[in-house]
Amino acid sequence: MQTAVELREAAACAREVAITLPDGSTLAFDHPPTGREIAEAIGPALAREAVAVIVDGELRDLDRPIEKDARVRVVRIEDPEALELIRHDCAHVMAQAVQELFPGTQVTIGPPIETGFYYDFYREEPFSTDDLARIEARMAEIVAADVPFRREEVSREEARRRFAALGERFKLEILDAIPEGEPVTIYHQDGWFDLCRGPHGPSTGKIGAFKLLKVAGAYWRGDPRRPQLQRIYGTAFPTKAQLDAYLHQLEEAERRDHRRLGREMDLFHVQEEAPGSVFWHPKGWTLWRQVEDYVRRRLSAAGYVEVRTPQLVDRSLWERSGHWEKFRAHMFTLEAEERSFALKPMNCPCHVQIFNQGIKSYRDLPLRMAEFGSCHRNEPSGALHGIMRVRAFTQDDAHIFCTPEQITSESVAFVDLLRSVYADFGFPSFKVRFADRPPVRAGSDEVWDQAERALEEACAAAGVEFELNPGEGAFYGPKLEFVLEDAIGRAWQCGTLQVDFVLPERLDASYIGPDGAKHRPVMLHRAILGSLERFIGILIEHYAGKLPVWLAPVQAVVATITNEVDDWAREVHARLAAAGVRAELDLRPDKISYKVREHSLAKVPFILAVGAREKAQGTVALRRLGSREQEILALDAALALCLRESTPPDLARAR
Repeated sequence: MQTAVELREAAACAREVAITLPDGSTLAFDHPPTGREIAEAIGPALAREAVAVIVDGELRDLDRPIEKDARVRVVRIEDPEALELIRHDCAHVMAQAVQELFPGTQVTIGPPIETGFYYDFYREEPFSTDDLARIEARMAEIVAADVPFRREEVSREEARRRFAALGERFKLEILDAIPEGEPVTIYHQDGWFDLCRGPHGPSTGKIGAFKLLKVAGAYWRGDPRRPQLQRIYGTAFPTKAQLDAYLHQLEEAERRDHRRLGREMDLFHVQEEAPGSVFWHPKGWTLWRQVEDYVRRRLSAAGYVEVRTPQLVDRSLWERSGHWEKFRAHMFTLEAEERSFALKPMNCPCHVQIFNQGIKSYRDLPLRMAEFGSCHRNEPSGALHGIMRVRAFTQDDAHIFCTPEQITSESVAFVDLLRSVYADFGFPSFKVRFADRPPVRAGSDEVWDQAERALEEACAAAGVEFELNPGEGAFYGPKLEFVLEDAIGRAWQCGTLQVDFVLPERLDASYIGPDGAKHRPVMLHRAILGSLERFIGILIEHYAGKLPVWLAPVQAVVATITNEVDDWAREVHARLAAAGVRAELDLRPDKISYKVREHSLAKVPFILAVGAREKAQGTVALRRLGSREQEILALDAALALCLRESTPPDLARAR
């Protein structure tokens, strides 16, 4: 029989919780410890800086007990994981300030987002700019008070009672949507509380620097038939310096907005009669053609064959490919002659149809099939944005049909091509995200294991380091996402490379192998620019409209200083045009200073001014965009300079 002491020791051992730290060391507690206790056990400095903990991969509150053995990492304010926490905290502080300042306002949801946070409010009277200043001031007081956040788990009945007493009907609807068995949690701060899953930081004083940005309209649950809400956007960062840098980026983004520059440079417009579609003006279409022609030359040199496939395709093909089930909500459909058709949202199934014509041998592989494919997707109207987010777009799409043994070499060749293309457009580096299997997908786990392993091996061979983007692969295969950074530090996901064993199986693609038997090809889906519309928008904003000379719609303008030199101006213009330089002629009787200012606003790279002296000497006064200086050059020298700088980089390398 055990003694009382032995029983107590056994009970203590039974309660012991082992915490494994990132360095592999362990801490043992005789009770379920909180994250704060773990930080204090490690050291006082860490305890002061801690804002949360990651428990077996899950971000959790600092004061929440950890009930069982776990791997734990303490999150400090400067760690990347803290940023989302800070913004979530700030959203709650904003909601408290709004309800204090504007009694009767109802709150709905307030999540952190990639650029900050927002909260949706129900209020009859619209918020004004002055209101935002008042809200921000009250938020600053709440932050300065360093009020603790407190998590409380309650029954559904208790939560319903509390929110019903406040008249919060939207919260009651959210409460009803919480799945059975999931705990109902409420977070408190300074007497204010909200229904929330969390996590949150230890107190409002950890929030750092914040700024409210704008008010926008929204519908409850995104449904136009439901009540209209007001959405207040804000952002927050650990330090004021980081906030100031972000606000400067926003100012720069507004200055570089492709929609404004598109108007000023007379490139394109969009209008309500064709939502999500672009009206390209002559200069804009010239820019488009330069981009398309450049990519076409690069693909041809890399061994691609170009095809063209129909835009309107019978429903049966989309059903066989799996897109009808997985992508139906984003497809434009129509009925004709008792048949259902869809405008293609992507090119892949159509390319398989070309591959399936005739018998293919292993000797025909790899087959690199490219198309500047015109596609349509039914994007929500609220998500449309200039030429960056559209419904009608063109992809620089291609599919490589190859054997499993060719996956690595083809992937390496593609990454090399992509790297060179991005550099030519002014993006010397990029980041890569590895998007693995999504929750809803086609194909067996064994097929996905094979595809993901093949893509990882290809990354290693290409020298590509990646970060994981879990669950974001296409429904038929994992993919690499290539992310560019523009001149003001914004990230743009453009290129993709996907390994697909599923679609060839679904659409019965095959080739004859060396053994004389049929085999399934692997299908590599790949794009470099992504959508040409979006990529051109990125270029416009990256360069603030001052495009490289080889891309500029108008590369040079010949402008007269006096009317007596029109003949010399025409000769200069003719020589430029004959050399292949896209040039315009400005013979208007306006002052040359006015002409220079106007063409500079239009972002023309070269202005060649000619007057009586230039005519007499056979010269031009050449001024570069953005420079106050001008250079007097003989006509032949000016022609050579303009031609050299207006030549696309791939053609320049070939010379």
